[in-house]
Order: sequence, then structure tokens, then C-alpha cells
Amino acid sequence: MSDSGHSQPGLYGPDRRRRWNRDKELGPPGGPQSLSGPGRERDYGPWDRERREPAEEPVGSVMQKTPIILAKPPAERSKLAPAPAPVPPATAPPPMEKPIVLMKSREEGKGPVGASEGAAQLPTAAAKGEKEGQRPTQPVYQIQNRGMGSAASSSTMDPVVGQAKLLAPEKMKHSIKLVDDQMNWCDSAIEYLLDQTDVLVVGVLGLQGTGKSMLMSLLSANQPEEDQRAYVFRTQSQEIKERGGNQTSGIDFFITQERIIFLDTQPILSPSILDHLINNDRKLPPEYNLPHTYVEMQSLQIAAFLFTVCHVVIVVQDWFTDLSLYRFLQTAEMVKPSTPSPSHESTGSSGADEGTEYYPHVVFLQNKAKRENFCPRNLKQMHVVIDKIMMHSHLKYKGTLSMLECNIFPGLPYDYLDTEVNLFLLPFADSDADDTFPRAAPGGGPLFSLLPGYKGHPSFQSLVAKLRSQIMSMARPQLSHTILTEKNWFHYAARIWDGVKKSSALSEYSRLLA
Repeated sequence: MSDSGHSQPGLYGPDRRRRWNRDKELGPPGGPQSLSGPGRERDYGPWDRERREPAEEPVGSVMQKTPIILAKPPAERSKLAPAPAPVPPATAPPPMEKPIVLMKSREEGKGPVGASEGAAQLPTAAAKGEKEGQRPTQPVYQIQNRGMGSAASSSTMDPVVGQAKLLAPEKMKHSIKLVDDQMNWCDSAIEYLLDQTDVLVVGVLGLQGTGKSMLMSLLSANQPEEDQRAYVFRTQSQEIKERGGNQTSGIDFFITQERIIFLDTQPILSPSILDHLINNDRKLPPEYNLPHTYVEMQSLQIAAFLFTVCHVVIVVQDWFTDLSLYRFLQTAEMVKPSTPSPSHESTGSSGADEGTEYYPHVVFLQNKAKRENFCPRNLKQMHVVIDKIMMHSHLKYKGTLSMLECNIFPGLPYDYLDTEVNLFLLPFADSDADDTFPRAAPGGGPLFSLLPGYKGHPSFQSLVAKLRSQIMSMARPQLSHTILTEKNWFHYAARIWDGVKKSSALSEYSRLLA
């Protein structure tokens, strides 16, 4: 009976029994159902729980998946946690890592990324951060990226190795062989060369005993007051001088820190080399029948090589003058390899025009000059003779060196010489220690006794310094149609030397000599 007085059918009738039997088949009711009454049994019965399970599953699943998603980044961080540990022992301050990581993140992800993208890129960024952590400082990282390109960002190169590539080669202490005594090319000189184009190449030619090696040592790395045994180019010892031998064989190579290459050569037309060929029964190449022909062809090969790969060629002689030396220079000019000058290629001039080939600057050096050679009248006659002998030559033998501009002859005007050639005089190396000149006239005062004796020329040291400054300030034209670096010059010189040895013009000339 309800509160309103009406009966409720099905509460105690057959419907009640059917519902009770159904509840027994489904299972026993919960704990507090026996005290809650029949009205609340429907709300908390097992059957109602089964109906509510599909609606409650998404909530439970979300609650279970959320800890898994949040737990993944800490798990990855725990695995990558040992990566930053080696950074402090690598002498890297911890604040320097952050700029590297920020730079990498700006390069890789330029746009806004979501949470899923950040989680996917986390292992890659951490791995790159581990590699970059091996670099000690930020400047090394930036220098390697600029110098080595994009490959440097993914490489694990030691920063010390990267900085070593920026350093200049080791300073040379002595000369090495560019061409050995068998006239074979040597590759050891390339270790001292760089990939830069500001280079000057100076070669030397001369007869035996004229002082070529001493001159090249003084121009390159040594001073006159040093011991000659410490020169970069070995000079003749007293024993070699007594038996009339030569010191240099082939071509010697030396490069200074100012990137100037010096090439010292064996004497041209050397009697000591000819004597060595005859007395030691040395076998000649099959294309040469006589020893003196082989010696002359060796000298021509060296001269033609220097005329092709050098900016400046110094011709040394110790007396004025040997006509056979000028005849030899003109022959070497005739058989030199043909190398078109880049200054005339652009103008479209034909190969038959004058000046279309490359020719170096030639400097005539009068070594061991006496006091009479420094007389202005004799100096003028020497210029006139050299100009008349070389008047038909294409070599640049005038206009690039002047003794009058060095203040060696302060009383002479610059136009004293009508035709000034590239001629320079050097006295004996020991002339400064010569005390044979009177220091003052007999009966002179104490002031005149302190003045040095008259020599007729400046000191040997000052003349060498003036010659060095003029040689190093000469023009550096292109040797080929392209601008050559130091290493490119080495490969170009090797190709020229091979071409000189196989030259058809030299072969024809040697056949005529025989």
C-alpha cells in the first residue's frame, strides 16, 4: 500500500517472484543491498553495473593512457641522461652547450611544432647534442661549420685537427730536392705548399763557382754574418773547391714564410759534371751519344724550365763578361715550351705576334765585383754591352731593377744611363773586413782617424738588403692562362718538366749537336 492509499501491483505478487529469480540467476546482490530496500536494488544491482560498463570504459582508459604518455619523455631522458655527463671533463663550460642546442633547434625546426612533433624530434636532437658536446668551445664549432661546409655539423672531427688545417706548414730549415741528380722529379716539396695565389718564384742560373747557392741563401733566409755551413742552400766546401767540383746537383727547392719560392740549380755547362761522366763510366741515355752533348742538354733543360715556371731568373757571373753565357741564354729561350701569356689571350692576338708567350724577368748579377766596376763610367759601359747583346731577346731584361734608385750612387741622376738593364753589382763577401785601405791621411787629426776607409761602394750587407727588396717587389704575372696557387704551381711545374724532357725541339737540337 502506498502513501496515497493505492496498492502497487507487482510489489508482492507474481512479478516480485520473477524479478527475484532473475536476480538470483545473475548473481547475489551487493553487500548493502539487503538493507537498502527493493527500490534501490535496481540502481546498484549487478545487471545495472554491466549496462554502465561500456560508458565507464573510456574514462578508465584515458586515465590509464595519460600516465603512459607522460612517462615516456622521462624514460627517454633517463636513457640519454649519461650523454651530458662527459661534457664537464671535456673542459667545456656548461653554459656553452645551450647556444649550440638553440642553434641546432633553430636550423632544424623553423616553424611551430606540436607536442607530438616535439616528442618525435627529441631523440634526434639529443643525439646531435651528444655529438656536439665533444667540442670544447663555441668558436671552434662555428669555425668548422664555415670552413668545412654542412658536413662539419654531422661529423665528430677533433677540433684540434680542424684548427691544424688552418695553420701554415712548418717552416723549412733547409732546402730539399725538386729535381734530383738523375733529372727525375721529386714530390716531397708539395708538403710545404698552400692553396693561396700570392706567391713569387725566383730561380738562378750561372756557371760553376759563381756563388749561386750563397746568393739564394742570402736572399731567402740567411744573413751574411752567419756561418755558411748553416745556409739553407749548401755552398761549396773547401775540399770541393780544391778538387774543382760542384756542390748542387739537379734543382733544390726552398720556400720562405713570405711565400717566396727559391730554386737553386746545378751549374750550367759544368766541367766537373762532364769529368764525372767520363771518369766514372756513367751510362748515358740512349738519345745522347757524347758526354758533352748530354751536359749541354741538361743545362738547356734546366734553363728552359726556369724560363717557363719562374717570375724572376737571376743570371750570376763573377766576371764581365762571357759571351758563351748569353748565347746559351738565347738558345734556352728558343727551345723553351710554348706558354701563351694570359694578358694577350684576351686581346685575340695571333701566336705569331711579339710578346704572345710568357717570358720571365731576367736579372744580371755581377758577383765578386771589384771597386773599379762601381765606377760610373764602367757601369754605363756594362749596361750598353748587355743591352746590345740581348737586344733581340724577348726576355724582360730591362725596366724592373735599378741600382740608381737604390741610392747606391747618390751623385748620379736617374737619367744617367740611357739604356738601363737589370744589372746589379755585389762585391766580395769579405770586403767589409778588409782593412788594407788607409783610414786617414798621414798627419790627420783625430776626427779623420775615426772615419772608415774608402771602398768605392756600400757594404756587402747593405747591397744584399737592397737587392732583396728589389727582387721581392717585382711584378708577379700569371704563369699560365689561369691563376695558380702554390700547389697548382707545383703540378704545373711537374708537367712542364716532363714536357721539357720530351721536347721535340730539344731532341732536334741535340741531334744537330751530335
